[in-house]
Amino acid sequence: MLYDIYKILEEGFKMPLSYFTNPGKRTYFLYLFTSIVLAFYVFKRQNKKTEFISYLLPKKMWFGNSAFVDYYLVFLNSFVKIICIAPFLIYGLYISFYTNEFLLRQFGYPKIALSNTQILLLYTFTLTLLNDFFSYLVHLAMHKIKFFWEFHKIHHSATYLTPITQYRIHPLELLINNAKSIIIFGLTTGVFDFLSENTIHKVLFLGANAFGFLFLAFGSNLRHSHIKLTYFNWLEYIFISPFQHQIHHSNKMSCFDKNLGTKLAIWDWLFGTLLRSNQVDDLNFGLGEEDENYDNVIKNLYKPFVNVSKQLFKR
Repeated sequence: MLYDIYKILEEGFKMPLSYFTNPGKRTYFLYLFTSIVLAFYVFKRQNKKTEFISYLLPKKMWFGNSAFVDYYLVFLNSFVKIICIAPFLIYGLYISFYTNEFLLRQFGYPKIALSNTQILLLYTFTLTLLNDFFSYLVHLAMHKIKFFWEFHKIHHSATYLTPITQYRIHPLELLINNAKSIIIFGLTTGVFDFLSENTIHKVLFLGANAFGFLFLAFGSNLRHSHIKLTYFNWLEYIFISPFQHQIHHSNKMSCFDKNLGTKLAIWDWLFGTLLRSNQVDDLNFGLGEEDENYDNVIKNLYKPFVNVSKQLFKR
């Protein structure tokens, strides 16, 4: 028992550090490096009258209350992942297996002549598209449904954005996001298992992430930062630029429900929630008048439950 507790504690403290060495994580050192290169491009383009290091790493951004809430939540959510999420990751494979079995019973073996390479490319494209679409829908629900907004509000309570703000999520939202990902992975993998007649090993499906690599390498860390990296106006109808996501974090209520997409802007364009970079000027981040209610990690954890209770009591 004590050994199990020790292992959980050890893994919980090691996990955040592994984010810098794991290519599947946004804060992987290579993606941080490419983000720094892009930040230097923005720095030169804006002709800033300061040192690049001071521009890139202002102390108030990395050592203020907002940043420390980010850091605390990274470690807390590591334990949530180990205790509450990791044991259920296997269900993604279960969903895949039963999806494949269902399709076989309904349609028999497929007669589609696709190579393994074609299957993997199509799988990667489909998984990326579905993940992005359902992430948009979940994100939209987080903003439009009062119950979920109280928990998602924690992500928006950051008054300064750093790459670590990516992990500033209430544990309940973390559980919801992972459940969504497990279901989408399982269903998509099951369909492509069926199409490939089980000739492609699950490990290859798990590693099919070319689109994700491009997203992570091309400035994804700048989405949660003060670096104003924009895309061509026409391109921002297709892909969410880092500055478009910063607009989403503006403390103006008119921006809270905009630019909800993860990688793609097409969902925002289709559903009328898109704001392009040239439509917004200077930004301040946070919740505006509510900032003081979320200025430490304890408040960020219990406030959602208090606010939800008040909503229920009013009814």
